[in-house]
Amino acid sequence: MPPTLADLSWPEVRDRAAGGAVLAVPLGSTEQHGPHLPLSTDSDIAAALCRGLASARPDVLIAPGVPYGSSGEHAGFAGTLSIGQAALETVVVELGRSAGETFEHVLFVSAHGGNASAVARAVTLLRRESRDVEVFFPRWDGDAHAGRTETSLQLTLRPEAVTMGLAAAGEARPIAEILPELQAGGVRAVSPNGVLGDPTGSSAAEGQRVLDGLVADLVATMDAWRGPVDREPAL
Repeated sequence: MPPTLADLSWPEVRDRAAGGAVLAVPLGSTEQHGPHLPLSTDSDIAAALCRGLASARPDVLIAPGVPYGSSGEHAGFAGTLSIGQAALETVVVELGRSAGETFEHVLFVSAHGGNASAVARAVTLLRRESRDVEVFFPRWDGDAHAGRTETSLQLTLRPEAVTMGLAAAGEARPIAEILPELQAGGVRAVSPNGVLGDPTGSSAAEGQRVLDGLVADLVATMDAWRGPVDREPAL
């Protein structure tokens, strides 16, 4: 497994940064994902994407993840912890500025849709400050929240944290159709169990296919931003 920032001493980090390392920062959330998935689901996905990237590109160093995001739409479900849009934007800006003291290049990988606007604003500000930052928002076809796709991903990443016996379909209408209700009352207004989709057909095999595709998308984003690098030889 590739080393992470937290594993290294400061001289080791200095040397990696001097060699052109890119710091990848996983951004997730702590929010409900139905009765069958852990609250860490988005954070787990963001961390897995960064690990996949670091495995493909030796110039990537992974920072400790940010496990809190803008999750106000999940208020009313026990355990959801949200810091809101303004606080998240500030966190990302300050992280980017601080990281920029050591690293010339910083990548944010955000796996919670509710973070998108705040993270995009933060990245725009950092770029205006002449900082070389990039952001990746994973996208996939499928259920919007805690449905088949996220459940399949967790069956690949942390199967011990998934309780498939409690997996049940939630609100299945397209997001565009339920958006006014979501904006007015959050997820609980449209889905009492917190699921937007149907997780019952999930599988680890499907999750691995989705994960491989997302990592490939992330690697392509990095290649376009920083240019391709020599990959580590396969063992």
